[in-house]
Amino acid sequence: MTAKSILVTGGAGYIGSHVVKLLGERGENIIILDDLSTGFEHSILYGKFIQGNTGDKKLVDRILQQHNIDSVLHFAAHTIVPESVENPLKYYENNTCCTRNLLECCSKAGIENIIFSSTAAVYGELETGFASEETPTAPINPYGSSKLMSEQMIRDLSKATELNHVILRYFNVAGSDPDGKIGQSTKNATLLIKVAAEVAVGKREKLFVFGTDYPTPDGTGIRDYIHVSDLAEAHINALDYLRNNGESTTLNCGYGHGFSVKEVINAINEEHGVPICVEEMPRRAGDPPELISVAEKIRQTIGWQPQYDDLNLIVKTSLAWEKKLITHGS
Repeated sequence: MTAKSILVTGGAGYIGSHVVKLLGERGENIIILDDLSTGFEHSILYGKFIQGNTGDKKLVDRILQQHNIDSVLHFAAHTIVPESVENPLKYYENNTCCTRNLLECCSKAGIENIIFSSTAAVYGELETGFASEETPTAPINPYGSSKLMSEQMIRDLSKATELNHVILRYFNVAGSDPDGKIGQSTKNATLLIKVAAEVAVGKREKLFVFGTDYPTPDGTGIRDYIHVSDLAEAHINALDYLRNNGESTTLNCGYGHGFSVKEVINAINEEHGVPICVEEMPRRAGDPPELISVAEKIRQTIGWQPQYDDLNLIVKTSLAWEKKLITHGS
């Protein structure tokens, strides 16, 4: 019998590739399944890559059987909120239906552990701007709804079988690998720090700021930005937690404090040395003034200790990656 392996779905994507890097650096046996619709094969630094979709049950069945998988880290998903509003069925098909198919395969194969990539979008609009794991879920877009449905399927399956899970609800993921080996290469990205860095290096003409009249200190929205390498480390901690017979749980992934859009722009300008072009626009519907995690539970439960809780460092790694992409013609 071959040694136990880990299946990482969506492992060629932004977050998945950073997790694969950490898994590989500690010598894990890794199988990466990705259809490359938004990911990049060159981002995979370790493991065996298989091109395919999590909705392909025959393929997933074969992978789980042939590679002696005991744990699954499930990242594969569409993640663009405006697109989910315009094309909701695409999101329910890929994010929800494909997750259901993956779970059926996991159940048949007797998979022990699954770690699921979820989102703070499951909370919707908040009265206080702060969300704990006990905050009622009320997503306001199909992206958040598609992820919440997947969460519920995982919980229900765990109750009915021996499958154990950790659901990680991400807040605003940003930055790139401090080693400079991988980063966020997503085309037409919508995440603020990524877009601002693209403006700085000339990939985009300007940064649009949606709303400067919020009830916040400087009038712009405040978000909890978490460095992607800290988020990746949370998945390693969660895997160790489950392997040590930890109980199934749901955890927020954030730093517990936020920065405004203007503070992010100032950090970009400081690191870049030249002010980027900004155009102020009206608020977008559904954008809350403030969205910050209550994040004590993840530290207490799985022992997560973030190393990159620094806006200037997040911005620095983002800009460094954009410059590297320019140099390599990407």
